[in-house]
Amino acid sequence: MLTGEKFQTTMPSAYDHSQIEQKVYEVWERSGIFTPKIDWSRKPFTIVIPPPNVTGELHNGHSFQVAFEDLMIRWRRMQGIPALWLPGTDHAGIATQNVVERELAKQGKTRSDLGREAFEQMVWDWREKYGGIILQQLRRLGASCDWSRERFTMDSMLSRAVREAFVRLYNKGLIYQGNYIVNWCPRCSSAISDLEVDHEETEGKLYYVRYRLADEAGRHSDQFVTVATTRPETILGDTGVAVHPDDERYKALVGRRAILPAIRRLIPIIADPAVDPKFGTGAVKVTPAHDPNDFDIGQRAGLPIVVAMDEAARMNQEAGPYAGLDRYECRRRLVADLERDGLLVKIEPHTHAVGHCQRCNTVIEPLLSKQWFVKIKPLAEPASEAVRNGSIHFVPERFTKIYFNWMENIRDWCISRQLWWGHRIPVWYCDDCGEMTVAIADPTNCSHCGSANIQQDPDVLDTWFSSGLWPFSTLGWPDDSEDLRYFYPTSVMETGYDIIFFWVARMIMLGIEFTGQPPFRVVYLHGLLRDAKGEKMSKSKGNVVNPLDLIAKYGADALRFTIVTGGSPGQDQKMSDSRLEGSRNFANKLWNAARFVLMTVGDDRPAAVDPADLGVTERWILSRANRTVEDVTRLMEDYQFGEAGRIIYDFAWGEFCDWYLELAKIRLQDGSDRTRQAVHHTLLSVLETILRLLHPFMPFVTEAIWGHLPNRNGLLVVANWPVAGPTDSPAEEEIGQVVEVVRAIRNVRAEFRVPAGSAVAAIVVAGDRAPRLESNRPAIERLARTSPLTIVGGLAQRPTEAFHLLAGVAEVYLPFTGMIDLAKERERTAVEIEQTRQKIARVEERLSSDGFVNKAPAEVVERERGRLAELNEQVAKLIARAEALG
Repeated sequence: MLTGEKFQTTMPSAYDHSQIEQKVYEVWERSGIFTPKIDWSRKPFTIVIPPPNVTGELHNGHSFQVAFEDLMIRWRRMQGIPALWLPGTDHAGIATQNVVERELAKQGKTRSDLGREAFEQMVWDWREKYGGIILQQLRRLGASCDWSRERFTMDSMLSRAVREAFVRLYNKGLIYQGNYIVNWCPRCSSAISDLEVDHEETEGKLYYVRYRLADEAGRHSDQFVTVATTRPETILGDTGVAVHPDDERYKALVGRRAILPAIRRLIPIIADPAVDPKFGTGAVKVTPAHDPNDFDIGQRAGLPIVVAMDEAARMNQEAGPYAGLDRYECRRRLVADLERDGLLVKIEPHTHAVGHCQRCNTVIEPLLSKQWFVKIKPLAEPASEAVRNGSIHFVPERFTKIYFNWMENIRDWCISRQLWWGHRIPVWYCDDCGEMTVAIADPTNCSHCGSANIQQDPDVLDTWFSSGLWPFSTLGWPDDSEDLRYFYPTSVMETGYDIIFFWVARMIMLGIEFTGQPPFRVVYLHGLLRDAKGEKMSKSKGNVVNPLDLIAKYGADALRFTIVTGGSPGQDQKMSDSRLEGSRNFANKLWNAARFVLMTVGDDRPAAVDPADLGVTERWILSRANRTVEDVTRLMEDYQFGEAGRIIYDFAWGEFCDWYLELAKIRLQDGSDRTRQAVHHTLLSVLETILRLLHPFMPFVTEAIWGHLPNRNGLLVVANWPVAGPTDSPAEEEIGQVVEVVRAIRNVRAEFRVPAGSAVAAIVVAGDRAPRLESNRPAIERLARTSPLTIVGGLAQRPTEAFHLLAGVAEVYLPFTGMIDLAKERERTAVEIEQTRQKIARVEERLSSDGFVNKAPAEVVERERGRLAELNEQVAKLIARAEALG
């Protein structure tokens, strides 16, 4: 049994997260409780962390991951299940190489100046110095990872797994080398996947260009065909013009040839169903080497391929007089020349999505390139079936349809990258016989002719290739390790819905291919974090929030609780200071409640209590605690963590702190030792239950309070998850009615600003419930500040001037006399009604204006509509008050 620790010798009057959180985490980590013991008699619960980039610092995505993944791990650990949360980092090929190259640029050098070996060593040195920062920051959030199993995607064990996977897929015919259009980043000098391209809506231009038609002998004619393009510089690589086969405007031109401007190359006019007759003129230029759709059209028509641009996005010798120019300078000069020659018809503004490299924001260039590819269809089919037959379940389920749609339209995966940092492709080319050797271990000779003159492929693998192996390579695959046998398949993959295709789908495909089993049973997808206005956070907007700043200000518990309770699975949520303050206030409320309990109970744990000594208030709160345990456990099993957190909050703050603590004070005035013992026992028991339930959500404050409980051995992090006991419906009904009556009276007091120390008269008509309310008279009188209080069971005559309230099944009358100045309140209410109606009229006038609705930002319009709804609700309440005032 672990020894409990007090993280402060006495409980301060207020909870200060900055003085507690680091101390608590150090105790957890020293204790070794994050490392699960393999117990073959028990099924484990396993999560592998989505590996953060080694370049990175904590960001909002990591906050979500820790909040949800740590919640699941802590909960299962408290259930006595061997729970493994395996941490690690990703080498992040492009991102890391960019970071180190920027450091080199400060010295006026490039990677080529160093050479490959020296550059790779520089990256390793950089990783050793900075690579662990993100893992320390994850600790700041309370991540209870098994740090003894920490992995890095380029560890020797994982690197071996990557080579094993490549060779197996190659030998199976699922990896091949070929020429294809790839997304090329001129800045990173590498191919990038479709999923690493951010398409940004851009205000561009649409250029209408005349292509002169040729006669049968190939000479100029007086006829033209006009095409429209957003990238005039690619004209230099055109090898055809295409029209839709059903487009009557161009049927007579199909089969003829056009003369390419500037280059004067003869190119055919072809028909292809992929052409959109509504785009531009309905005739499109075909550039097979510089557009993926054009590549497909060119393949179908047998068009030649002309590469007119190099990997640095500069025009090559195929560009004729424009050779050596940057793509944008070429565009400028070519457009000027077309205009000079009378071939530029017009230029129109055109908004379209332009692809940008996700890493450096450079405009990507579709480019024909020789790359390594994975045949995806044979891998996608079993991966789809695993979801279809229920072996893998998506939470929320709506993402299943999105997953299937992508898998059914999947294209082969380009896995080679023109980088120096990463897993180098395990292929060697023979200088003598020209054959390839594909091997797991570095060969010394060609496997075909035995020559020693072999050179390894210079490219590295896409980072997502190694990440796709993460759930099983981290556990020892391809070896039959004990960890792999026990902890695989993992239980849950928790990540953002925005990387279903980047990562989740690839893990499923590769997991089934190499292990025969899906890599996880559940995919839990969280949403994106937005700012208080609902806008997506981005550096360009200046609305990015640094989680470390939020932790410093509000505490890790507040940030985690805000995230978990902020919405439903897969739903985006807004982050605001008010929500974070609310969560921080909850931690403080719990701290203060615990201080009251401990000051009341003292240092010794109360002895067991005879159930007969429990009053109705004790039976009520114990029953409510048991119902809360039952509801929270059910919701957790159903992955409804947000709703579970909200139920804990409502019980802890609303029922325990706001009601039972006040009721307990009244009970303690009884003076009976048996009553006090019953109250002390109940206070401590319910507080312990709240701490156990809340620990996965807010681990630091709950652990800190737990350390102060009397005669408490062991840490809360390994305490048992509470089990629901019996409920007591009669007690819940009785105290529930008391709460309704008190709340109704308090609301009227607050609305009419009755001084807290002033008592008000009250008549409660409760029918057959009157005796039970009568037995709780002291509680009603004290909590509602009522005197005299009349409780009757039969009909009662309503006072001439009194508020009439419904409180559950009871009716409450509060005479005006002695409580308010009736004439003054009528006048004040009438004024408020008129002022509110004037506000409603102004908002309605604004919303009825087409100019406002159509021109104002959508969020502004929506905010005004929300304000109108609030004002209408407010005026309805004022009218009800006026009616109550007669």
